[in-house]
Amino acid sequence: MPTRFHDQQHTPNVASKRVPLRKAAVLFIATVCLCLCALLYLQLEQSRRHDLSQAQVASSNLTRAMAQQAEDTFMKADLVLTSLVDWIQVDGFGPSLRPRLQKTFARRVQALDQLHGILLFDQKGQWVVNSFESLPRGPGVADREYFKFHQQNVSSMAHIGPAIRSRENGEWIIPVSKRVNDRNGQFQGVLLAGIKMSYFDQFFKSFNIDDNGSMFVALTDGTLLARRPFVESQIGTSLARSEIFQKLLPQAPSGNAMFTSLVDGVVRLFGYRQLEAYPLVVSAASSRDSILAGWYDTAFRSSVIVALVMLGVGLFGWVFIRQVRVGERVEADLRKAQQALELIATHDSLTGLGNRRLFERALDIEFGRGARQHTSLSLIMLDIDYFKCYNDTYGHVVGDHCLAEVARAVKRCCHRKADLAVRYGGEEFAVLLPDTDIHGAMTIAEQIRRSVMDKNISHTGSPMGYVTVSLGCYSFVPTGQDNMDVFVQRADAALYQAKHSGRNRSAVLSMEGGVEALMRSDR
Repeated sequence: MPTRFHDQQHTPNVASKRVPLRKAAVLFIATVCLCLCALLYLQLEQSRRHDLSQAQVASSNLTRAMAQQAEDTFMKADLVLTSLVDWIQVDGFGPSLRPRLQKTFARRVQALDQLHGILLFDQKGQWVVNSFESLPRGPGVADREYFKFHQQNVSSMAHIGPAIRSRENGEWIIPVSKRVNDRNGQFQGVLLAGIKMSYFDQFFKSFNIDDNGSMFVALTDGTLLARRPFVESQIGTSLARSEIFQKLLPQAPSGNAMFTSLVDGVVRLFGYRQLEAYPLVVSAASSRDSILAGWYDTAFRSSVIVALVMLGVGLFGWVFIRQVRVGERVEADLRKAQQALELIATHDSLTGLGNRRLFERALDIEFGRGARQHTSLSLIMLDIDYFKCYNDTYGHVVGDHCLAEVARAVKRCCHRKADLAVRYGGEEFAVLLPDTDIHGAMTIAEQIRRSVMDKNISHTGSPMGYVTVSLGCYSFVPTGQDNMDVFVQRADAALYQAKHSGRNRSAVLSMEGGVEALMRSDR
């Protein structure tokens, strides 16, 4: 549109400069929610690590206490066996000495709560002396693991074997045994002290662990000796494939780790320690769920609080964005209304061309631009010939239609965006041509004149028989000191000369040597 260029000079596009408030609000709300989630995660992760760290310290302290207690238990039995073996290897265990040995064995058992009994076996595995008041003879213990061990090993060290059932009363015991030699170092038998499994059960109960926790004592090969909770079918089973024996013990004699129990499939934090004096491993474990029970409760409450805050922020954001959207719609409607008002204020409603207000605004802009850039500015003033007669003949409604047709012809001849066509008043029109000299203005004027003629609008009151226009052109280079009224008057003077010379023609008013020269262009 020819008039759009001049309209935009005074009505900048507010929408293009608008801050995207809705997007900023959405981004802000999303950022707040993400920050809340990140802070919640960091707080919960820090709390979880603290709880696990505290549990690791407690587990290490517990296993250290277990190891010390277990070592003391087996060491006391070892010392009893050592003193008895030394005595027996010096004095023997002939029939005359057996009553005395039996009383000594009984006193030792009474002195130590952990001992189930003490038995001396000959080289064939039959008991010779024991701490019990009455013990029937059985098939012997030649088939027992500890007896076979001492038969095959000359070591005088105490041997701890897998847990067995006592043949005296069926109670579970852990055998601690030593080899008995004669004066020549030949195998003469085995001295056995049985440690009660119930002693370890009471020992385990003295520690405070959760219901899903566990404690155990095992041989270094993974054979389970005692465990809490006590499950009889698990006694003697192998833990060699568990993570403690497979990965942890080869790397360090003590430590802790979280993994799934091989025995019952519960995830626990295991603390373990290998005894220095005996081939034993102790372990205490707390279930992960019990360790993190408080953390789970805190995490739930914190998550609910953060979720409620996020919900509140989300609802507020939704209301805010909704209000922004309503505001944007209202603003868009206001912009449309403003544009409509601007159009009404600057354009002619009948022809759709600009009006004198827009023309004067454009003149002010183009005068300044022409002065800065030293370029020509041209103006065409045109008038419909014999239009009063046309209105009298055909009526004002048809006259309005004629004005609209002439306006369309004028508009089609304004090819550049900078060209401005306006209805100057009544049947008079003006065309402002920036950066156009007099020759260009004359060319456009002739195009307009022929375009109107080509419409063949019937006009019986005109000598031509159809509607024609007369045009006056004027061009100059603005200097910054020019008068807009003089500029219009000179173009209007050229139009007057065109009408005075017979109408339906274009006239040019130029200033040469202070004399006005009139040039005409007939059909």
